[in-house]
Amino acid sequence: MTANRRRDRDRPLKRRVAVRQPRKTILIFCEGERTEPEYLDALKRLPWVRDVAAVDLRVKTGHGKSAPTTLVSLAADLRRRALDEEGEIDEFWCVLDVEWPRNHPGLQGAIEQARQGGIELAISNPCFELWLVLHFQDQSSWLDNDPVRRLRQSLDGSGDKGIDATTYMPLVRDAARRAEELDERHLRNGTAFPHDNPSSGMHRLLATIEHRSDP
Repeated sequence: MTANRRRDRDRPLKRRVAVRQPRKTILIFCEGERTEPEYLDALKRLPWVRDVAAVDLRVKTGHGKSAPTTLVSLAADLRRRALDEEGEIDEFWCVLDVEWPRNHPGLQGAIEQARQGGIELAISNPCFELWLVLHFQDQSSWLDNDPVRRLRQSLDGSGDKGIDATTYMPLVRDAARRAEELDERHLRNGTAFPHDNPSSGMHRLLATIEHRSDP
């Protein structure tokens, strides 16, 4: 018997099957009633997101903006319930704004509450529209809410708070790179929160979505 035939005979008959890594389930809460939900809903449908994470988006809506403490409290309550019931949600996130020229009331308290409750935060400074701007260009100068919203509209051609998700999704990784560079610049300059304007923690949320759980 030749060596090749001996190897064929000894080779297992069962075909190797690739082990698929488990999907991560992430529950996201956001303040906005339209822009953030539309963006996140489009994000979770991207193939490179859909194949890695089951992003369960829940939006706290109401009249105007929800207070950060309200949003974080809701997320923390659901996290406690999930732990008690051995739920399968891996991470809980809140998407928040700082708001300039006047900071969002209760923001510092919400940050501490999130730390104690095991809630991750993606904070944009001054607001979520800064994250949208970073899809198109670098932004290093300080911006208040209204100027950054006007800038976003000029870049994407929108006339209201809604967004065309197809415009943004091809540029997501560009925005993440620019947001990381802003964080590095603030760190070098010793710029402390909430004065790290402009900045956005949305790139951290993207990073955790892309990180696969251990098999």
